Amino acid sequence: MKPAVTFAPGPSELYFTVEDHIRKALRKGFPSISHRSKTFEAAFSLATNGLKELLNIPEGFHIVFTASATEVWERHIQNLTEEKTCHFVNGAFSKRFHEVATLLNRRAEKIEVEEGHGFTSQTIAEPAELIALTHNETSTGVSLPVDFIHGFREMYPDSLIAVDAVSSLPYPVFDFSKIDSIYFSVQKCFGLPPGLGVWIVNEKCVEKAERLRANGLPIGAYHNLPDMVAFAKKNQTQETPNMLAIYLLGHVVQDVLRRGINTIRKETEYKAAILYQALEQHPVLKPFVSTKAFQSKTVIVADTGTHTGSLAKFLNDKGLHPGGGYGKFKSEQLRFANFPTHSKEQYEFLVDTLASYPG
Repeated sequence: MKPAVTFAPGPSELYFTVEDHIRKALRKGFPSISHRSKTFEAAFSLATNGLKELLNIPEGFHIVFTASATEVWERHIQNLTEEKTCHFVNGAFSKRFHEVATLLNRRAEKIEVEEGHGFTSQTIAEPAELIALTHNETSTGVSLPVDFIHGFREMYPDSLIAVDAVSSLPYPVFDFSKIDSIYFSVQKCFGLPPGLGVWIVNEKCVEKAERLRANGLPIGAYHNLPDMVAFAKKNQTQETPNMLAIYLLGHVVQDVLRRGINTIRKETEYKAAILYQALEQHPVLKPFVSTKAFQSKTVIVADTGTHTGSLAKFLNDKGLHPGGGYGKFKSEQLRFANFPTHSKEQYEFLVDTLASYPG
């Protein structure tokens, strides 16, 4: 029997070096140090500078840490908008960001398509301060083409373009001149324990928050973007953060850099290709996202119908733990993370096991 592996899309399988990094952190006493110490500042710098190298983030962008990517939704609305937002909604998480905007009393336009589908038009009803796009909808396995996302900059040069890449980074290659804000959680593709969100913003975002504050508008008390960035410039945070998670992120990013991001991207595409092929050829299963241009490479969703329970048990008995369907699809689908920690061999075993499922 092969070792058990988790394919849930978050929290997911830990990156294979995390256990060693945790042991080293404990031996060093890192979780007990001061968050104002030089040791912590070095860990902060290792994580943020490593991410800048890994994702090719240019000058003029800042990296701040939050409790989760969910928190970043609220920070966006408070710090970057006064009246109007626009949200492209095609699943549970993009829908929730729209709901957050309405709860904070913004006029939040919703452009919505059915779950499992992407968008063919970039047209919005009226200019918006913020356009919210979900690159990879974790609930459904729909991924928007990067070129589609980039196209908003030319069409709406005065809007801030915010991208949810929670379950796709570091796989996609973004042109940072085309976006203003992008964010993710570490418990997905980066293979870390949950409890840390990463928010990458440019100066345009910081300037907008400063203008709102200067005009007397509330942008958050302790957690407002200008203060978050001011502390980040000193390799610090406002309060005691999840220091261990920042430490682990920095070291895992270094592992990924040594492995090579191009290698990881090629492996991601290979693993996605063989799983989609297995689903397409299976007599009782099929990919939920039928349009290839919108099929996620990092969260692959299978329509399993009445076989959901029996297939999940079949896989679990083989040491392969899929993620359940999300929301209304809970009993009809299974989700499979395809993250850097999932090896080609694990994916080949998964594909072979699916092919042997008796139905």
